[in-house]
Amino acid sequence: MSTIGFDPHDHSSCIAEAISEAEARCAAQKLHFTPVRRRVLEILLDRHRAMGAYEILEQLAAEGLGSQPPVAYRALDFLVQNGFAHRVERLNAYTACAHPTEDHIPAFLICRSCKAVAETETELSQGRLGQAASAAGFQIERVVVEAEGLCPTCAGDGA
Repeated sequence: MSTIGFDPHDHSSCIAEAISEAEARCAAQKLHFTPVRRRVLEILLDRHRAMGAYEILEQLAAEGLGSQPPVAYRALDFLVQNGFAHRVERLNAYTACAHPTEDHIPAFLICRSCKAVAETETELSQGRLGQAASAAGFQIERVVVEAEGLCPTCAGDGA
């Protein structure tokens, strides 16, 4: 699995493929992919950065899709629960899943300057944490990996 988020790519193709995948999976699992859920996913995919619920709500309100916080939170909850988006806890924000067709444990590289987020993956049993847990007889069920620094663009700008 590759790290997605900082490298240039065909952004319109990226969005179209992710929306198509979401529609197909929702149809197969008989999930209701409402216009608001779809639009929230499009907004997250378009930005390629972490976004707060209220920032998303502003966009929805401007488009006449709802102006109350539950509108955004319900859509985000649906997207997270079904693997189309992730919550970036460090920022109390959300980002579109870069690998929605793969079962994975995401790890995030977060630019402290522009808030761009690149997603990669980790394993519960990898590294020192996994070794320490194993040695202690501890069974890891959930892990959050979020690294903060500068993306290539901001590092080049001397941010």
